[in-house]
Amino acid sequence: MLAFDVGGTDTKSALVDRDGRVVGLRRTATPIDPSDPAGSVVDSLAELARTHLAEQPGLEAVTVGLSVPGIVDEVTGVGVFASNFGWRDAPIRDLGERAFGLPVAFGHDVRAAGDAEHRLGAARGYHDVIVLAIGTGIAGSIVLDGRPLAGGGFAGEIGHSLADPHGERCACGAIGCLETIASAGAIARRYAAASGVPVVGAREVLAAAAAGDAVAAGIWNDALDALADSLARLTATIAPQAVVIGGGLSQAGADLFDPLRERLDARLSFHRRPELIRALLGDDAGLLGTALAARDLAAGTTHAGTA
Repeated sequence: MLAFDVGGTDTKSALVDRDGRVVGLRRTATPIDPSDPAGSVVDSLAELARTHLAEQPGLEAVTVGLSVPGIVDEVTGVGVFASNFGWRDAPIRDLGERAFGLPVAFGHDVRAAGDAEHRLGAARGYHDVIVLAIGTGIAGSIVLDGRPLAGGGFAGEIGHSLADPHGERCACGAIGCLETIASAGAIARRYAAASGVPVVGAREVLAAAAAGDAVAAGIWNDALDALADSLARLTATIAPQAVVIGGGLSQAGADLFDPLRERLDARLSFHRRPELIRALLGDDAGLLGTALAARDLAAGTTHAGTA
C-alpha cells in the first residue's frame, strides 16, 4: 500500500506491506498552488508515488491511503474545508483515484492518528476513548463502542469548543476557542504577549514557571484549567474510558498529566473517571493510521467511522 499523511507544511509518505512494515519513509514539502490547491497536492502525491515504486521495484501498490487536515467527509471522499490549503468541497478521493489509478482510502489526519493509537498504540483495548493531539492547535479523534465517530467530518474539533466566551478571537473566526488558551502555540503566544519575552514554544514557558516566573505560571495554569474544563464536559457527555494525549504538549510529561488529573478529578462527581494516558506512536501515528485504512481497503474490510 502507498500511504500519504498530508500536512500544511510537509507530507509524510511511505510504502507499507501487508505486515505493516514501513518502507522508504519520506518527508517532503507540501506544494500548494492557490489556483488549484487540491489538484496540485494530488499531482505532487502521484509524483511521490512514482518515486516510491521506482525505489522499491519488488513492491506493487494495490491501494492508497491518503489523509489530510481540515473538515473531511470520509464517506463522500470530499475535503469539505481546509484553511491551510484553501479548498472547499474538493473531491480529493476522486482526484486521487484518477491520478494513482488505484482505490483510495481517504480520511482525516487526526482521526487516522487516533485510529492507529486505538488499534496499535496507547488506546488499544479501550472501546470508548478520546485521542487528543495538542500542538499548534488542538484536535481530537473520538472512538465510541470501538468505532471512530466521524460526524460527517465535523466530529473531534475539540480545540474549537468554547472555553472562554470573553476570550480571544480564534483563527477559525469564533471567540474563546479552547486552542486559543491551551494549545502549545497559544501558551507560547500568550506568554510572549503578557511578558514581552519571546519564546520558541510552550516548553520554555513551563521552564520559566518552574523557575518562579509568575506570569508563566499563570499562563500554564490557565491552559490546565481550560483543558480540565473541556475534558470534564466531554466526560459528562460521552464517558470515555481513557483520554490519550499526544502532540507537542504531551512532551511535558508529568508536568502536564499530574496536575491535569487533579483538576479533572476535582470537576467530576459520579462520572466515570477516564484514565489520562500519553500517546505512544508519536509523529508517525497519522501515517500509520492512513496505512491501516489502505490495508483495510485492500482486504475488503472497513474500520470506518459512524455518522
